[in-house]
Amino acid sequence: MAATEIDVKYVAHLARLSLTAEEERTFGAQLGQVIHYIAKLSELDVTGIEPTAHAVPLVNVLRADEVRPGLSNEEALRNAPAAANGLFMMPKIVE
Repeated sequence: MAATEIDVKYVAHLARLSLTAEEERTFGAQLGQVIHYIAKLSELDVTGIEPTAHAVPLVNVLRADEVRPGLSNEEALRNAPAAANGLFMMPKIVE
């Protein structure tokens, strides 16, 4: 895509920006530079290179999932201000 094909007003509308004529010219030139750089990157030979999401391997530090006993119904309702039939009673909030 050539820099002249960029519709800066349309891009600004999508980004919900209100641009002056000077800002449109400035951003149009900047968008053209970005597209030119991306076109340069597409010329690189990447055969044999595995796609990656990160430059270095990342590992999540999470605890292992373990099955543990949960609260019984009686324990869960012990401090409830109001309960009936094994359920929490709440005031009506939608009218």
